[in-house]
Amino acid sequence: MIKSIVPFYIICVALYILFSRRPDYQDGEITTATIHYVADSANKAVPEAVFRINKDAYTVNAGYVLRNLKEGQTVQVIYETSDPSKAAVYSWWGYWLQWDELLGSILIPVIFFFAAKEITARPAPEAPAEEMEMRNPPKQRKYDV
Repeated sequence: MIKSIVPFYIICVALYILFSRRPDYQDGEITTATIHYVADSANKAVPEAVFRINKDAYTVNAGYVLRNLKEGQTVQVIYETSDPSKAAVYSWWGYWLQWDELLGSILIPVIFFFAAKEITARPAPEAPAEEMEMRNPPKQRKYDV
């Protein structure tokens, strides 16, 4: 049973990842941006990707868990042509793979598996008798008159 569930799970997660990204991969445009560190409200330096489209400059937050960026580094940014302010740093870690989705996609099936095992581990004493009755139902006529 596990052999039939794992490919289905992988296909579902891959399709979810492919079609849930914002900005959309199929409709988005990719350009280059430069990383600059800016102080936030707590005076902590956070990386921002600065990119230009025509003569307008846009910034997008480039900080992400386990992503190390250096000042002046060039990165790729994907943005929507209708609204370039909705952009994201285009990379495997942070755009395609996100830690919260990976954690959820692993934990949810594991929790459901253990819940199902726990529920079916100790059936009620009368359950086997009911199951045997259901396997051999009494014969009934097709049309009772």
